[in-house]
Amino acid sequence: MATILERPAASEGVPAIPRPARPAHIIRSDAEAIEVAEALAADFRAAAAQRDRERIWPLAELDAFSQSGLWSLNVPRAFGGPELSYRTIVKVIEIVSAADPSLGQIPQNHIGVVAAIRTTSPPEQQALLFDRVLAGYRFGNAFSEFGTKRAADFATRFEEDGNDVIVTGRKFYATGALLAHLVPIVAVDGEGRAWYAIAERDAPGLTVIDDWSAFGQRTTLSGTVILDGVRVPRTHLVPGWKGYETPTADGPIFQIIQVAVDTGIAAEAIADTIDFVRTKARPWVDSGVDHAWQDPYVIQAIGDLGLRLSATRALLDRAAIAVDAAVASPDAETVAAAQIATAEAKVLSTELAIAATNKLFELSGARSTLAEHGLDRHWRNARTHTLHDPVRWKYAILGNFYLNGEKPPLHAWS
Repeated sequence: MATILERPAASEGVPAIPRPARPAHIIRSDAEAIEVAEALAADFRAAAAQRDRERIWPLAELDAFSQSGLWSLNVPRAFGGPELSYRTIVKVIEIVSAADPSLGQIPQNHIGVVAAIRTTSPPEQQALLFDRVLAGYRFGNAFSEFGTKRAADFATRFEEDGNDVIVTGRKFYATGALLAHLVPIVAVDGEGRAWYAIAERDAPGLTVIDDWSAFGQRTTLSGTVILDGVRVPRTHLVPGWKGYETPTADGPIFQIIQVAVDTGIAAEAIADTIDFVRTKARPWVDSGVDHAWQDPYVIQAIGDLGLRLSATRALLDRAAIAVDAAVASPDAETVAAAQIATAEAKVLSTELAIAATNKLFELSGARSTLAEHGLDRHWRNARTHTLHDPVRWKYAILGNFYLNGEKPPLHAWS
């Protein structure tokens, strides 16, 4: 796929891209979703290392991804969508993330915002916004901010002005915003409640700067978003705060997509380790064997990684089942069950992603560090992506639940 796009200087705003010329495909079954994801992943994998090395924006890949129908899987059937299970959605994200975890991460907030619209929006707003999603529009995000005391604190505010609201602020970690069609902005009202103000990507006053400089997840199309009096119609103002006022599945939905990304990173690192050991690595001088794949210590290590990958996938699937139950019947018990199951999967996927991407080099040897192989991207991606929320606090959530019967807090990180 052609992926090169002319970029402005880092200090300048990136121009908005055209809206989709035709509606996206609508997927109608779990089997079709998996089949489409696997076909796309085969294409995405081919130039993933080059995109990472040269930080090439995946423009053609992203268009193929969103036009495939995989970005509307959680749109309700009542509004023309597939309304597939989160068991299927997380499997799709894992498959794509194994091929290119930057591409796997980009729809995370899109999926979460679609879920929030279902949870909190009135029917007429759902019809309006879901129509955009089915047409192939991509939601980016403008959620997190530098300078606030905590991740859940927002300085960005909006003021009411007739049929519109006017948003002012500055955001960072804006995954997908560079090449989005719509940008949901987290902004607070006079009561401190957080809303999603969904702005057109080319709205006057909305500037997205290409200044994402992390050493991993380099093509997630993130950066700084400047909001200088951005006008958003009230029809596009979603009361996101309602998703955390009472128990809903909104929080674990945001979280479980992160788990799927990390699981995909781990799976690809393990696959690349096996390939390298079998085709390029040399046996150690004292091993007494002719091939690296005959080394008993290597065999044991691969067995351990395979076991942990199976366990991680099992917990991810179990968590998705719990999320589906919470979506179908949200209450304090079903939502807590989804949060706990997702936290357990998050712990295991984080620890496996870091371990597998590190073990790759230990088992493959010094030649695996050569730039020509591009294998360092796996560790860089794992280390970067797993920093989204600290696993030590997942352990705390689990411990408090099992020991003291305390349910997890209701927010997007839980």
